[in-house]
Amino acid sequence: MSTGEGERRDSRALEPDLIRDPQARAEAEALNGLRQYDAGIAAIQDALEREGPFRLGPSLILSLHREALRGISLYAGNFRPGDVEINGSRHVPPGAHLVPEHVEDLCDYVNERWERATPLHLAAYVMWRLNWIHPFADGNGRTSRIASYVVLSIAAKILLPGMPTIPDQIVDNRKPYFDALDAADAAWREGRLDIAKMEDLLGGMLERQLSGFRARNTD
Repeated sequence: MSTGEGERRDSRALEPDLIRDPQARAEAEALNGLRQYDAGIAAIQDALEREGPFRLGPSLILSLHREALRGISLYAGNFRPGDVEINGSRHVPPGAHLVPEHVEDLCDYVNERWERATPLHLAAYVMWRLNWIHPFADGNGRTSRIASYVVLSIAAKILLPGMPTIPDQIVDNRKPYFDALDAADAAWREGRLDIAKMEDLLGGMLERQLSGFRARNTD
């Protein structure tokens, strides 16, 4: 996974630091990023090999979060115990007591539309809605990106080839990603669902990832 830095939005809730040294924490986060990506790929492969329809559940989302925050946060693999603010965003996430219900609703939305919505729509919805819920004390962006990628791949019925992957492209240039989240948030405040900007963003990134695969195999 890429370790490129760009514009960031931090939303860590108050919690004791398990790793206080900044360099040690950065190294742990990088290692956990690889573990989380591997866990996402394993989830895709398992779903593609298993008989029967895929159903997204909170347990998968929590397991992906656990890999990202293992050894770093006391709340790894658990929903946040309190409220959280997102620096640099107008959005105010729902209260902690509402998080489990919202995550269940997210999963219901995906599962109910699994056979009739496009893979890009489902992935864009997961990307935006998980960020909107902001269910974790830390690691929300990382978990939303890999969860969205898992849903996209399973819905497309393929382990997507090529580099850079969609999650890596977002990390390398976060601004279009934040703009797409903001557009969806603004529409939701007006009482409507509009994730077209996120769908377009993911569609362009998917093309780039697949183009990387084609270029590598035609040289």
